[in-house]
Amino acid sequence: MLLSQCTWPEVEAYLKTSKGIVMPIGSIEQHGPNGLMGTDAICAEAIARGVGEAASALVGPTIAVGMAVHHMAFPGSMTLKPSTLIAVIRDYVTALAAHGFERFLFVNGHGGNVATLRAAFYEIYAERRERHGDAAPDLRCHFVNWWENAAVAALSRDLFGSAEGSHATPSEVSVTQHLHPEAIKEAAMEPHVAPSGTFFDARDFRRRYPDGRIGSAPSLARPEHGARLMEAAVQAISVQYRTFVTAE
Repeated sequence: MLLSQCTWPEVEAYLKTSKGIVMPIGSIEQHGPNGLMGTDAICAEAIARGVGEAASALVGPTIAVGMAVHHMAFPGSMTLKPSTLIAVIRDYVTALAAHGFERFLFVNGHGGNVATLRAAFYEIYAERRERHGDAAPDLRCHFVNWWENAAVAALSRDLFGSAEGSHATPSEVSVTQHLHPEAIKEAAMEPHVAPSGTFFDARDFRRRYPDGRIGSAPSLARPEHGARLMEAAVQAISVQYRTFVTAE
């Protein structure tokens, strides 16, 4: 169930049976020569919808633009400042909490959002403690990176081995190819597997990894691989969601 496609009486009825909601969050940024700019948002949204269907959970609107300042040397990339993204997450959660939602599971598609998500949760908790003290409802926020579970990790290793890499991965590109076969891109990549390593800022990222990949070979991506990866992610995160919303 998508919040955006519900009426207010439907949301009111849902809250009588559940206080949980799934919140997709991603990024608009470069994903190498054949990866879509919206890869992180596309993956997070589709997997969150799958979790919603599997776990009978309401799914909130996707936060499509994340914290991607380190990708800004590549045309088309967009970013929010960490402080802006914290404010967005805080306002989303606070608005929904006002109606009675108490368990927020963010399905994250972008590693660059991790630190900001954690900071946003701390700010939400601190604000509620200052405002309400012990009288505040037991609100909890949690996030899962869709690729960080045993099932997806094992499948990625089987399909791509060490060529999975850490950015513009064949796994995430495969998921977008499964979801949008009309938008599959092809591009020459040399070397086949990109170099691995770290970086300091956007200019350093572009200098070290000029085609946008880090340690990956996204030319290995296939729509059929994406279907399997998405199914594995939905199954694993559905279990995590059920555990999260029922925890004492």
